[in-house]
Amino acid sequence: MTNNTRILLADDHKLFAAGIERLLSNEPDFVVEKVVHNGKEAIAAIQEKKVDLIITDMNMPGVNGLDILQYIKKKRWKVKTIVLSMYDDEEIFKKCIKQGVNAYVLKNADPEELIYTIREVMEDRYLANFEHVLNQAEEGDEFEQYDHFKATFKLSKRELEILRWIVKGRTNKEIAEELYLSIHTVETHRKHLHQKLKVSSVTELVKKALEMGL
Repeated sequence: MTNNTRILLADDHKLFAAGIERLLSNEPDFVVEKVVHNGKEAIAAIQEKKVDLIITDMNMPGVNGLDILQYIKKKRWKVKTIVLSMYDDEEIFKKCIKQGVNAYVLKNADPEELIYTIREVMEDRYLANFEHVLNQAEEGDEFEQYDHFKATFKLSKRELEILRWIVKGRTNKEIAEELYLSIHTVETHRKHLHQKLKVSSVTELVKKALEMGL
């Protein structure tokens, strides 16, 4: 992406919103234009500021996230939308899709999941699929045994998942289908794995993964 993505963040939990703002502000291509704490303020801010993307909580007092989606759809505003939700409920997901949401991210997803989702949405590559939503969430202690390597190499949960599939000999296409991601996203993760693990070939990558016990 060559241009900065201008973002409006709406969440009534101020500490959570502040954390998301800090996370996104660390990315060189993201600009958080404004943070609001209810849906009424969000709609007013969209009218007031030119933004590319609104990231909204699902539950807010008064005007909620679904109401915001409906309003944007009604007005036909050229702004992309991502819902942040604590609910891994397919019916809620379907309601958001019906109102034109571009992506649905769980609040307990890996932070990097939100960053990648924003870039996929802005590049029209996001695959809206409920199984993808379920795969976003932290999976208990499944990766607990790899904490040392996660800390050492700064690997995200998604990168560990993809690394495991690479070790199994799966192609980018197969991994994308398994994890409900775009091929481009898998390719990007693989590139980051090479950089973080300081390897230059698939053979070296697999060797490093086996050393990690994957």
